[in-house]
Amino acid sequence: MNISVQTGGILDRFGMEKGLKMIADAGFDAVDLNMDHGLPGSNIHKGICESVFDAPHEERMERVRVLKETADKYGISFYQAHAPFPSYVKDDCNMNEYLIEVLEKCIEACGYLQCRYLIIHPMFLGYDNQMDKDAEWDVNIERYSRLIPALKKYDVIACLENMFTGHRKKIYEAICSDFNEAAAYIDELNGIAGEKRFAFCFDTGHALLLGKDIYNSLLQVGERIETFHIHDNDGIDDQHIAPYTGRLDWDRFIKGVKEIGFKGTLSFETFNICNIYDPELIPHALKLIAETVKMFARRIEG
Repeated sequence: MNISVQTGGILDRFGMEKGLKMIADAGFDAVDLNMDHGLPGSNIHKGICESVFDAPHEERMERVRVLKETADKYGISFYQAHAPFPSYVKDDCNMNEYLIEVLEKCIEACGYLQCRYLIIHPMFLGYDNQMDKDAEWDVNIERYSRLIPALKKYDVIACLENMFTGHRKKIYEAICSDFNEAAAYIDELNGIAGEKRFAFCFDTGHALLLGKDIYNSLLQVGERIETFHIHDNDGIDDQHIAPYTGRLDWDRFIKGVKEIGFKGTLSFETFNICNIYDPELIPHALKLIAETVKMFARRIEG
């Protein structure tokens, strides 16, 4: 079982060359590439249809080529990537069309990087529209279906993720936090595609925030889980911190992952170590996270 960590925070602070070497030296086999940094969520909410994805095709792919070449040098593969989010903005047609174009370019880049999975957040209609599940279903099915040709062309699988939302400083469930709903989305979309082009990214921190039992939640989605965002928090804020520094029951996580027969890569989304630790300590924090996930892998496999 391979282990992975997201590039966010690390490559931003240390650069591509030093950052990928640091990840490799810590003991990771792969990365979760933060493509979302190319189009910040703040710009999406503001309706700013401009990003690094607007560069000419040759220029964009040259950046991807250099990234892959550098990762290859350190023995790092691209197991999964994270697309810009949110992937839908209610009542902003221009931004929503732009987002489809950006997502297709992310899928193309994944194909070049031999990155099998792209996490694309499901489209949430907002706190005030949570009761209109039929409308939310229709929006998601329509927009994900538009990506199927690109997913097939570049041999990529799109992963939905369990989400949460906030209102008046209180956290509430959002799309795919009901794991039966998540399973229904994936099954429906794969039926439309006529093959497996959709899977699930299980976010441990989001499940904890909503008070979900981690073991039972994993079993609900089962074999549809092909990627992870593994991180911890205090049960109040989405902190993205290392395991055992928050409140998640990691024994039940290991039990659940083992029971669903997961054989893929365990990937950590712990970017906040770059905000918590002094730069000199970040390589050591990365090594501790790598040793933690290696322990998880041993117990899951054993």
